[in-house]
Amino acid sequence: MLWIMLLMPIVLLTLGVPIFIILAATSAVVLFFNDIPGAIVHQNMFGGISIFSLLAVPFFIFAGELMGKGGMSKRLVAWALSILGGLRGSLPLTTVGTSTVFGAISGSSAATVAAVGRLVYPTLRQKGYNEKFATGVVTSSGAIAIVIPPSIAMILYGVSAEEDIAKLFIAGILPGLFMALVMGIYIYFYARVKGIRESEGFSFRKFAAATKDGIWALGSPFVILGGIYTGWFSPSESGGGACVYAILVTRYIYREIDWHGIWEVAISSAYLTAQVLIIVAAASIFSWLLTVSGVPQTVGSFITELKTEPWLVLLAINILLLIVGSVLDPNSAILVLTPLLVPIIKLMGIDPIHFGIIMTVNLAIGMFTPPFGLNIFVAQAVLKAPLKSIYPGLVPFIILNIFILMFVTYLPEMSLFLTR
Repeated sequence: MLWIMLLMPIVLLTLGVPIFIILAATSAVVLFFNDIPGAIVHQNMFGGISIFSLLAVPFFIFAGELMGKGGMSKRLVAWALSILGGLRGSLPLTTVGTSTVFGAISGSSAATVAAVGRLVYPTLRQKGYNEKFATGVVTSSGAIAIVIPPSIAMILYGVSAEEDIAKLFIAGILPGLFMALVMGIYIYFYARVKGIRESEGFSFRKFAAATKDGIWALGSPFVILGGIYTGWFSPSESGGGACVYAILVTRYIYREIDWHGIWEVAISSAYLTAQVLIIVAAASIFSWLLTVSGVPQTVGSFITELKTEPWLVLLAINILLLIVGSVLDPNSAILVLTPLLVPIIKLMGIDPIHFGIIMTVNLAIGMFTPPFGLNIFVAQAVLKAPLKSIYPGLVPFIILNIFILMFVTYLPEMSLFLTR
């Protein structure tokens, strides 16, 4: 049974089969050969999605899509540019800053690349940044949205590992900001070396005007996260509040979308939600089979008997996750690997909240790692740029983020300080 569960997914994945079919088909074969009652399938699949915490997923998807299409994203770009305008590299710095703020609204990396990339990429090219650098900064900065709360990936990890989602959100704040800071430093020196200066300098008048115009967009992270951190809302309730806020602001304040447009956003969000939850359902039965077959316990015991140092285990897990992240989307990877890896890190004495951030940062890097990082294909579609330009443009940002990953992995306080 173990060999079937290991080899069959790899074979089907190389054939291009969708991940939810891979998980369901593998589970069906294992059930058939082990004479396990079929009722187990629907019990686990429906049990996997009938979890209150998962209500946050459709809420944040809808709120993020609506804010992106209702005028909030362009106001965030204008506000960030009004602050950073006097610095070298102000436009790519604005890209990173806006991606960070928009990530704190949408929780979706792909949505951040699409929303921010449409707005900044043409101007980046006009101001003298080559195609490789411009596509690289847009594609990689979108990954911050997975780490900065609220994060759909963290919600799924919290559900799979049975950990506090609010704590995971808090733990993601400093690593997410650290990612933005390191990328910002690199961008500043890149622009300095290339001799690029896009604008004249900081203007308080422009800043005040951009703040006034974007105040409602800037308020959304406080609405979404404030209730969670004060204990007034659960993450799911906060997601519902984000939807109401997004509708009110985009429809009645900015007036850039009508009820028909909101309906279209709701339909597209429903499709995205279905894509996530069908993977959750299929992964539930697969995870159950892994558990009852004793795979996590066997692997954990093997590692314990080797008396391997925890830092070496984390290094091996990081390498595994970086490889998996370049092939699978974060949601699928988390749902498949969390039941396998969490028992191992608990045996090694590693905090599950800290490990959740390690896993999230790994898979965020995978979002823009060739060959199959999802952000790459979103950028290709939105920016109309060829892969031969996108791939080399990502190399310095991949190196930077692996450096960031080492800090997050081996400095637990970066993740756990705020949770205490």
